[in-house]
Amino acid sequence: GDSGGSGRRSGGDGAVRRIEFLQPMELAILSNRRRTAPFGLAGGGDGAPGRGRVRRSNGVVTELTARDRTRVEPGDLFTIETPGGGGYGAPEKTPDV
Repeated sequence: GDSGGSGRRSGGDGAVRRIEFLQPMELAILSNRRRTAPFGLAGGGDGAPGRGRVRRSNGVVTELTARDRTRVEPGDLFTIETPGGGGYGAPEKTPDV
């Protein structure tokens, strides 16, 4: 992925996980860094914020907040993207050739 912030030392990419449900149940999520992206330091770029969503078996997509719950049914697919890390230091400029 490309969720890590830019910089002399770029931030690490977050993970993406997908879970398909096989039976009805209640899904709860408790997470952070959804509204405010992980910040870069010393001129480094911010990482991408995380997100969570459910693609229903009928194709409708429901975006979840950082602290949310929803009922899921068989065939629904939950995707969670963890935040990328902030970069460190201003990106080095490539000399013009």
